Amino acid sequence: MTTPRNSLDIAKPPAATRVVAAMSGGVDSSVVAALLKREGYDVIGVTLQLYDHGAAVHRAGACCAGQDIHDARRVAEAIGIPHYVLDYESRFRDAVIERFAESYLAGETPIPCVECNRTVKFRDLLDLAKELGADALATGHYVVSRDLGNGHRGLFRAADMNRDQSYFLYATTQEQLDLLRFPLGHVDKAQTRALAAELGLAIADKPDSQDICFVPNGRYADVIERLKPGAARPGDIVHLDGRVLGHHEGVLHYTVGQRKGLGISAAEPLYVLRLDADDARVIVGPREALSVREIRLRDLNWLGETAPDDLPPEGLDVAVRVRSTRAPREARLFRDAEGLRIELATDEEGVSPGQACVIYADAGPGSRVLGGGTILRRPFALPAAAAPATLALS
Repeated sequence: MTTPRNSLDIAKPPAATRVVAAMSGGVDSSVVAALLKREGYDVIGVTLQLYDHGAAVHRAGACCAGQDIHDARRVAEAIGIPHYVLDYESRFRDAVIERFAESYLAGETPIPCVECNRTVKFRDLLDLAKELGADALATGHYVVSRDLGNGHRGLFRAADMNRDQSYFLYATTQEQLDLLRFPLGHVDKAQTRALAAELGLAIADKPDSQDICFVPNGRYADVIERLKPGAARPGDIVHLDGRVLGHHEGVLHYTVGQRKGLGISAAEPLYVLRLDADDARVIVGPREALSVREIRLRDLNWLGETAPDDLPPEGLDVAVRVRSTRAPREARLFRDAEGLRIELATDEEGVSPGQACVIYADAGPGSRVLGGGTILRRPFALPAAAAPATLALS
């Protein structure tokens, strides 16, 4: 007789299914833990302390520190599950914060949440879940995982497009995805808060985290200068036509697509086009110069059945996201001698090296994540009078 599959798509009764619930102290992860407990699962709550919580105890919008750890512990006590706090500060510093700083100093715009999910949360925490004999690791992410019928699970966009977090989870490996579960993938935030109130959770009205957890008030430069004192190099702000328009105190103070706060005056609106960390130059120009039609990637993570090496010569119709705030757009995926090449169906502005490019099967609701990678710097040349003939700028 075939054992029925439970709500986590595991062929066991809930009471015989051990689940590690990753509890950040926020509403989403708390609801996941409480729902699973109510359904009769053997739930163990785990919270990661990722950075010095002293500075974050009273800061709204933080996560994985101070008040959030306290909130996670209170929820675990209220719903009656064991709860453990693990000190992952050194792992987080090495795998996420240091790489974040190095990437910014190289003229890139990194996404630390992707690296955190890929390493500390899903790699290290999953290892712990296995040691505890867990059948699954459940999180409060808004994304859907589904059985593909081939022994593996696929990753899909959440039902609530405004909350969909698939962009930040593209780097999840197939092995990790097979053990992960996302119980909130089919609901929206309002429903989650209603569930929190129904379950009697004290954090039902707690605000969502807004900033990157270790970057108070979005001041990236302050964090990098503290981590890498003296690493910022002053240099020139150079127009696309080769004119030097002003000076800056370090490329880490700028991002591709930035218009305000450039520290220069000009007759026309100017935008940051490239960041040349090697020669400490910020390249600016008109908005139309931001347009991109081709993207190349590094650090590819692939979740589709058709391997990248087996793509047809005519390419594969896909959709891509180059920013978390943008919807997937139609594109075509090719494999050539240099690696993966993405041709966008329409121009895209503000494509920044270091950001993620996530590849979907199509641009529709609930589309499947095929994979993704980090956007590479594009070759670029300034006029010979102002710069060497060819530069690889970000």
